[in-house]
Amino acid sequence: MEPMDIVGKSKEDVSLPKATMFKIIKEMLPPDVRVARDAQDLLVECCVEFINLISSESNEVCSREEKRTIAPEHVLKALEVLGFGEYIEDVYTAYEQHKLETLDSPKAGKWASGAEMTEEEALAEQQRMFAEARARMNGGVNAQKPAEAEQNMDS
Repeated sequence: MEPMDIVGKSKEDVSLPKATMFKIIKEMLPPDVRVARDAQDLLVECCVEFINLISSESNEVCSREEKRTIAPEHVLKALEVLGFGEYIEDVYTAYEQHKLETLDSPKAGKWASGAEMTEEEALAEQQRMFAEARARMNGGVNAQKPAEAEQNMDS
């Protein structure tokens, strides 16, 4: 495979934050399951490839509609075209939830004013989002309460 698949970037330049990805992988598995480091690296690479695939197909959908900006509906159509239609409802629900959180939250105003979150605020927000994602993945089962997430951050 050619190392310049991504416009203007080599594959080595494009990745996801490994620490965050490892944390997501760990949180999605039962506590007694361990994942080898090379398996974690492989999962991260799969995620990067999946994002590249969806982005590329979204761009194709966008181009066919003679648009210049990829919109959420282009991403949803790309999922369908690529055979991931069964995920569209969940993706759309997550997108709607994201819109509500970013537009209606007090933090949206904070970002709009240019002020940054403190590291503690960012970590707390990340933990909250992990808990919400875990709840969605588990159908609401085994979701941590915010107090439990804070305890886990301290340990």
